[in-house]
Amino acid sequence: MITKFFPFLKWFENYNLDNLRVDAISGLTVALVLIPQSMAYAQLAGLPPYYGLYASFLPPMIAALFGSSLQLATGPVAVVSLMTSASLEPLAIAGSEGYIAYAILLALIVGFFQLSLGLLRLGLVVNLLSHPVVNGFTNAAAIIIASSQLSKLFGVYVDKAEHHYETIWRVCEAAVHYTHWPTLFMGAAAFIIMFVLKKISPKIPNVLVAVVLTTLVSWGVGFKHDQTVDISAIESPDAIRLITEFSSAVSEIPNLATQRQTINMAIEKAHENNDGLAALDAEHDLSVVALKMDRLKQQAHIYRTRLRDLRLHGEEQPDGTLKFYPEKSGDSGRVWRIKVGNAPIRTDAVLITGGGAVVGTVPKGVPALAAPKIDMKVILQLLPYAAIISLLGFMEAISIAKAMAAKTGQRLDPNQELIGQGLANIMGAMTRSYPTSGSFSRSAVNLQAGAVSGLSSVFTSLAVVIVLLFFTPLLYHLPQSVLAAVIMMAVIGLINVSGFVHAWHAQPYDGIISVISFICTLAFAPHLDKGIMVGVVLSLLVYLYKSMRPTISSLARHEDNALRDAMTHELMECEYIDLIRFEGPLFFANASYLEDKINERILAKKNLRHIIIAANGINDIDASGEETLSLVIDRVRSAGIDISFSGVNESVMTVFKRTHLLEKIGQNHVFSTMESAICGIHAQAHHNAEEKECPLTTTCRLVKTA
Repeated sequence: MITKFFPFLKWFENYNLDNLRVDAISGLTVALVLIPQSMAYAQLAGLPPYYGLYASFLPPMIAALFGSSLQLATGPVAVVSLMTSASLEPLAIAGSEGYIAYAILLALIVGFFQLSLGLLRLGLVVNLLSHPVVNGFTNAAAIIIASSQLSKLFGVYVDKAEHHYETIWRVCEAAVHYTHWPTLFMGAAAFIIMFVLKKISPKIPNVLVAVVLTTLVSWGVGFKHDQTVDISAIESPDAIRLITEFSSAVSEIPNLATQRQTINMAIEKAHENNDGLAALDAEHDLSVVALKMDRLKQQAHIYRTRLRDLRLHGEEQPDGTLKFYPEKSGDSGRVWRIKVGNAPIRTDAVLITGGGAVVGTVPKGVPALAAPKIDMKVILQLLPYAAIISLLGFMEAISIAKAMAAKTGQRLDPNQELIGQGLANIMGAMTRSYPTSGSFSRSAVNLQAGAVSGLSSVFTSLAVVIVLLFFTPLLYHLPQSVLAAVIMMAVIGLINVSGFVHAWHAQPYDGIISVISFICTLAFAPHLDKGIMVGVVLSLLVYLYKSMRPTISSLARHEDNALRDAMTHELMECEYIDLIRFEGPLFFANASYLEDKINERILAKKNLRHIIIAANGINDIDASGEETLSLVIDRVRSAGIDISFSGVNESVMTVFKRTHLLEKIGQNHVFSTMESAICGIHAQAHHNAEEKECPLTTTCRLVKTA
């Protein structure tokens, strides 16, 4: 019972100092990959890079302590990071305080959802996400993730459009004219280093090497060049006008947001008081405010784009300060641009950048334990996304764990793994983490390093704590384009074209579902949930269609002496006996289909004397199925044809007895096997028959005619 609540106690059975040494080395090896990777994934999630370190602090340890896999490495992963970004973008501006608060709350919801599934032993619910859907989604997500990093790789800034492909088009347009070449060279260098090292020696932590080298270069050459100046230092009337108009538009948006919140409260109050007139007035006011906000956002977008397009030339003044002039043809030296985001630009502190973007200041120390702020309205909005992230994250984690268990021979408990992942996300939310899951790449590193137990993940967490306490200043000069390259390198492995081909070979409709899921995920991005829902709905529709039209075949004797589908194997059928095999549960959705097929056979076979229903494939039956069988028996026998059953399993036989259908069928019309049924009725059904060789007892192939 103790190990049920504390599964990590099993680690220490026959554990020794050698195992401890191996686990320590494995944990540190994983940490070398995790630290730079987690910062990159946090950037993908729309959070400051150091939040990736927060997500790598407690979750790996908690997931290992309370999960069932000994080698699964938990932490930030690409797909969950992308889903986090897609979930929160409609609610807040990426990187803002509100956005960060929602990300932490999302981790808490995901954690409770996974923990609840684990405690209720509902791990099988993950099967709602079929393999073709996940394959289509994962391939599309890999493309979306990689393309979303292009702006950081080229060093350009654009506003996000309604659809992801429109945003990428904006990035490409901006890159043609405004690529920051040092930024691109940094990212390309990191990519080349990781690629070459991976080919030469996979054991070398290629991500860490690329990050260290590019950070040193960034520090050495002064990659980051920022100047904070008074607006008077900008000798461009056009730039000053755009700054003023942009700040005016942006500063008005929060006031309108406050008005919208007040009006929403008024609408709720009007509905509570059943005051329809007041509700209509408030809804009208809400529409006006919404239109004003949309107009201001569009204006801000136009001004922001124009400001980003401005290229300035800096000239040093006698007092050592810089003045900035519009760039002219022939100007040499550094190109300066006004840094513009979503907040008003202070006229006394205009940020002008002439270099590349770096991670910047990383807060020193471990985040304190604190529960995220609970807001039921926000929770209800995030719940659908949390459910999808929970299932996707768990599917990724359990797939990785199963793959490793196949090599190690370890026994896995999916429900215990859900509990571990759930607790990891809950405790992570207490230390400012966003949703996490099991990582394929880091788990593979953990396995290759020889990890014996989950204690390796504890060492990984301790390594992250040490970095947060003592080494955060070393991360300041890490170029963001390098983190973009890390992400792009990591998601290349997610692209799996053969998965579509494999799904098609298994079943054509699976291949079609996989392709449609892929296309819809790309088309609806950043609303990734829509792509998944399309795939899930298609899978359920196919399942429902197949359940409503199960395989119903007439059997005949094959050359191998087995009874097989006469149509598939081109076998002749008996004129007097029809041995019908029904595959699947007999329930309300397909009961009438069985009835129709039997009626078709009665009409088609004029000499038919006996029907045998091979019930081996009927594993369940409901009231509608039982009622249909009763009607079929009456109709068949009234037509002068007898009917029997073979291979009825215990659960179906129990229903036959409870509903007294067995009495209608007759005990002597129920046989244990198909062979005994044929032997029992063959002579009677062939009395005075002209058929020389019966296809149920002799192999008879159809003679094809031209």
